[in-house]
Amino acid sequence: MDIKQIQELIKFVSRSGVNEVAIEQENFKITIKTNQAPTVVHATVPQAPLVQAAAPVATAPTAPTAATPAVPPVAEDTSKYITIKSPMIGTFYRSASPEKPMFVNVGDEISAGKVVCIIEAMKLFNEIESEVSGRIVKILVDNASPVEYDQPLFLVEPI
Repeated sequence: MDIKQIQELIKFVSRSGVNEVAIEQENFKITIKTNQAPTVVHATVPQAPLVQAAAPVATAPTAPTAATPAVPPVAEDTSKYITIKSPMIGTFYRSASPEKPMFVNVGDEISAGKVVCIIEAMKLFNEIESEVSGRIVKILVDNASPVEYDQPLFLVEPI
C-alpha cells in the first residue's frame, strides 16, 4: 500500500463509523482504530477492492430518508454564499476550550485570516482561518462533531 491508499483508508474508516480496520498483505500490516463506539462488520473480499466493496455496507445506515428533504433547501440558499470547508479530517470545535467564547457566531462579520474554528486531528489542535471576508450566515456543524476533509463548515455572505 502506498501513502495515498492509506490516507483513503483512514478517510473511509472515519466516515463509516467502523471502530477498527486491519489489513494484512505479504509484507505489510496496518490496523486503524477510531474512538467511535464499536461497530462490528465482517467482510471477506479481495485486497484491491477492499475499500470500494466495504463502502456500501457502511454508507447504507448513514443515509436516512429524513435527511434527504433537508438537502434541497440548503442547496438553493448556498448559491449566493461562500462555503468555508474543512481542510482536514478531525473533530470540529467552535472555541479554544469550553470556558472560552466561540470564535464566530451567526451574524458575525469576519475577514480573511480570522480564526473561525479549531479542528483536532491526532491530538493536534489546528486553528482554521477564513480565506474570505463576509458575514457568517449559518454554522453547518455541531460543536465537538467529527468532520471530513472538504466538508462544509460555514456559509458566509460576501460583503
